[in-house]
Amino acid sequence: MNVMDDRATSAMLYLDGVHVSFDGFHAINNLSLTIAPGEMRAIIGPNGAGKTTMMDIITGKTKPDEGDVLFDGVTDLTRLDETQIAELGIGRKFQKPTVFDSQTLEENLQLAYKTSHAVRKTLFWRKTAEETERLDKVLETIRLTDSRDRLAGNLSHGQKQWLEIGMLLAQDPKLLLVDEPVAGMTDVETHQTAELLKEINKDKTVVVVEHDMTFVRELGVRVTCLHEGSVLAEGTLDQVSSNERVIEVYLGR
Repeated sequence: MNVMDDRATSAMLYLDGVHVSFDGFHAINNLSLTIAPGEMRAIIGPNGAGKTTMMDIITGKTKPDEGDVLFDGVTDLTRLDETQIAELGIGRKFQKPTVFDSQTLEENLQLAYKTSHAVRKTLFWRKTAEETERLDKVLETIRLTDSRDRLAGNLSHGQKQWLEIGMLLAQDPKLLLVDEPVAGMTDVETHQTAELLKEINKDKTVVVVEHDMTFVRELGVRVTCLHEGSVLAEGTLDQVSSNERVIEVYLGR
């Protein structure tokens, strides 16, 4: 087994030589990326760098023209559809929260939980002790235990983002993909979101796409900078932000 194979089989997420073109435009161009189990990685880069397309590829929304995309060392994600990928344990939070405003927080979490356990979904679904415990734990993690009976529509923007992260957690994914979680948040909410993601990262692998460098610094994780669909630089935030090319194409503006 060569080194590449080792890297692929031990990775939670492994992309190698991935290409995607839309009408001749190379959205993803020879992208290679390895995320270890239990890691949290921040993905930065200018608009149009391929960050969203990368997430679309991982979740099965977009199929690559070529390249390897492996999950948990064994599963070829390019052969699966979005539903199959979600069922494997990959959860994605989009930038704009999509919570059910007219439902309580607890009901939102129950809906997410039920959707992920569709096999057992019946008209007469009742919460078991295990499900109650799971939802309690999620509410505690997202720091909204006291708000469980509030309508989601009455939450602040930041709290809605946390609820949506909670809805992902209710599905118990192995890998969370989180897109610009702190856009539009207050400084206090931004800080709390960093703490929240660090806590989630204790037992889940997390990939965060973000523009807010203060927030990325607070996460204190390895950073990958994308540019024109491939990796421009990778390392600590200090290493990446002192890279001449990164300054030129992204940070220097």
